[in-house]
Amino acid sequence: MSSVPRALVLVSLVLLLLGCRKDERAEAPPTAPSASGTTLAQANGPPEPPPGDPEKGKTLVAKFQCNRCHEGTGLENPALDQDCVRCHQEIHAGTYKASPTTLAKWQKTIVHFRETPSLANIGGRLRRGFLEQFLLEPRDLRPHLDTTMPRLEITPEEARDVAAWLTASAAKAPAVSLDGASIEKGNTLFEAKGCRQCHEYTGAPRAALPAGVADLEGKGERMARALAPDLRYVRDRMAPGELVRWLDDPKAQKPDTLMPKTPLTSEEQRDLAAFLLRVELAPKIAKIIPPRLPVLDRKVTYEEVSRRVFRDTCWHCHAEPDYAIGDGGPGNTGGFGYRPRGLNLAEYEGIQAGYIDEKGERRSVFSPMPDGTPRLVYAMLARYREEAGQTDPALRGMPLSLPPVTPEDIQLVETWIAQGRPQ
Repeated sequence: MSSVPRALVLVSLVLLLLGCRKDERAEAPPTAPSASGTTLAQANGPPEPPPGDPEKGKTLVAKFQCNRCHEGTGLENPALDQDCVRCHQEIHAGTYKASPTTLAKWQKTIVHFRETPSLANIGGRLRRGFLEQFLLEPRDLRPHLDTTMPRLEITPEEARDVAAWLTASAAKAPAVSLDGASIEKGNTLFEAKGCRQCHEYTGAPRAALPAGVADLEGKGERMARALAPDLRYVRDRMAPGELVRWLDDPKAQKPDTLMPKTPLTSEEQRDLAAFLLRVELAPKIAKIIPPRLPVLDRKVTYEEVSRRVFRDTCWHCHAEPDYAIGDGGPGNTGGFGYRPRGLNLAEYEGIQAGYIDEKGERRSVFSPMPDGTPRLVYAMLARYREEAGQTDPALRGMPLSLPPVTPEDIQLVETWIAQGRPQ
């Protein structure tokens, strides 16, 4: 058996029996209020929900192991075998303790979790109410980043407490009125400053890059683009005061940000904020669910399924510690607030042994769901439905936080199961 880096304990928690509710169907365009006539009472957006308990929130941040992926949680860094991002970064930087040959191999295959947003001073930038809701219903905020926030097993009360902790020490920006600000001028600024070099603004009028400004794609700016959020959601995330303060000097609010300081006058900052917060947006189009492919006529072996699917994707969170060179992954030994499921998808015997259910009993990952689909296949198909805004309360789509497995690979797994799961 080949060895692999303990860093590959990815956040894609293939926990085949945890349900979630999330609905991200096509969004209706919000009413576009006039940028003029905004009172100071309205200036910093909708009222925040009642605050939670920050001290309980700190305990919960540790329980959900937010520091495994994020800086700025207020907790110390975890051990390297549980620090997904830091370990992957060390591998690509060549500082991970491994031979040059091994590092070169891993650098070609490790794609995911090389960058995640820092939570430093998050309360000085984002609305507490948004954080609370986002923890309950994560959405894809960064279209250039192939990983997403995992859907934690978190209650509304816990989400409120976590949001309270993350925003506890933040200084709120002074309220800013957008009275007299121009959406049209803001649109012009958005184009002239080349904001689309990094940012998508889904549903907004398309702004082209100005003449002479090259797109950053392929120009060594992968991380900046990956972490740049879709500005469609800025009206949910930020109040006008925080947005204007951010536009004035991003690094003053978040020193590690890759967003540059853009020369803007006070009036231009308000115009750009009006465009980002007030322009009418077209409905968001839900992702298309690809058709389910029929089982293959040819013979499918375990070796093929393991190589293309289980060991390529699933084992990152479902492997024995001696295989993963780590803690076995959150889908096996537990993590991110989830109990141990004992599911080892790195070996044939482990797959046959199944997982541990809520009652502590062993269950098969091949047991049929209500529609007859094997549970393992159903979970992979459910990931496509989740991305289209159709969540199943009985099961989480897998791999969690990562793009869905290709229809062809799902077809391969389903064919192997239909053929009796031969070894």
